[in-house]
Amino acid sequence: MREIVLDTETTGFEPSEGHRLVEIGCVELVNHVATGVTFHKYCNPERDMPEEAFRVHGLSIEFLSQHGCFREIAQEFLDFVGDAPLIIHNAKFDMKFLNAELQLCGLKPLPMEQAVDTVSLARRKYPGSPVSLDALCRRFNIDNSSRTYHGALLDSELLAEVYLELVGGREPGLALAADAGGDGGASVTIDRPYRAPRPHAPTPEELEAHAAFVKNRLKEPLWAALEGTREEVPAAE
Repeated sequence: MREIVLDTETTGFEPSEGHRLVEIGCVELVNHVATGVTFHKYCNPERDMPEEAFRVHGLSIEFLSQHGCFREIAQEFLDFVGDAPLIIHNAKFDMKFLNAELQLCGLKPLPMEQAVDTVSLARRKYPGSPVSLDALCRRFNIDNSSRTYHGALLDSELLAEVYLELVGGREPGLALAADAGGDGGASVTIDRPYRAPRPHAPTPEELEAHAAFVKNRLKEPLWAALEGTREEVPAAE
């Protein structure tokens, strides 16, 4: 199963107020394992950058003006995500901006049912607890020390790890033995302390109790019927 973990950065909160998308970051998962395939683009918003937004993601208009607009990468983005489920933290926000940008390009919007909201997943699993990305990273001991600014690709990579913890998926980096090369197998050494074997011979009392149980409870047990069919095997000379 292919899934895309996705995050965006924007100039503000509402596309209806003229705010635009400025960064997209995507991480591909196949069968709950990160493949290493990513999609990452900066987009020139063709407008100013509010100071509040700049403090969040650190993307200036001077930097973004060196990159193309969303319409230049829109089809490439759609081709990358395809019809895979989109794993998004606070999905309504990102989907709102993505679809506003797609509509400006005259392209079909992404269906909301394609998105899986990890905020909702976290609230169901940990009701009453903080569900921000930073809070979930702390809960699952995921290193987010490099997150000085919000960044779409970095946040997608962190969210991929959080998502796998939320759904109980495979640990990131887990590789099958067949992927290790060679003959498809891998030797495994397990260091166990030595324990002397314990005696398990039955006592005379236990043997007597067992014989009584068989006699009184079991009618014509199979092994008793087989006793008379065994042939004597001559001893080797």
